[in-house]
Amino acid sequence: MMIHSPNQGDLLFAEPNIIGDTSFHRAAVLLAELSDSGVVGFIINKPLQYQLSELVPEIGKEITVYNGGPIEQDSLFFLHTVPELIPNSIQISKDMFWGGDFSTTTTLINNGTLCLNKIKFFLGYSGWGLDQLHQELENNNWIVAKNQKHETVLSHVNGTFWNDKMRVLGGDYLIWSNTPENPMLN
Repeated sequence: MMIHSPNQGDLLFAEPNIIGDTSFHRAAVLLAELSDSGVVGFIINKPLQYQLSELVPEIGKEITVYNGGPIEQDSLFFLHTVPELIPNSIQISKDMFWGGDFSTTTTLINNGTLCLNKIKFFLGYSGWGLDQLHQELENNNWIVAKNQKHETVLSHVNGTFWNDKMRVLGGDYLIWSNTPENPMLN
């Protein structure tokens, strides 16, 4: 279901184009915070070549880290669906949370209490001023959609999430679902 005005917890899908910017080309962004000071989101479909254990040696499990966006790429963030396990979590929507006590999170991961499909890690985040995002929406840079399946956001680990959305939208978007990321290589 497409909507026009975003709310916290919604998804932004980058409009298809041939020449995309390096940060948001074919990006799907979960909006984590909308406030008077701006908008914070995380790109959920761009895995990095890093494993969490490379960045946080105390964590003994191989967990893919995602590129959350171009801001503060030297900072680690996480989304999850288990606020009852992770104290100080910030609620995004009914079933989605971000952050919380990292020491507890580390312990829960290492002892196997926290299922890895309930959490996702990011380097950096995406951010906009309210006017900036409004302008990008008016310019049709983004498709806004309700996030109806929170577990998909955390467990959908391959890069087809954006393509899958284009297929669902159909019509003019359908052709984009099968085009290579770089059409010059076609």
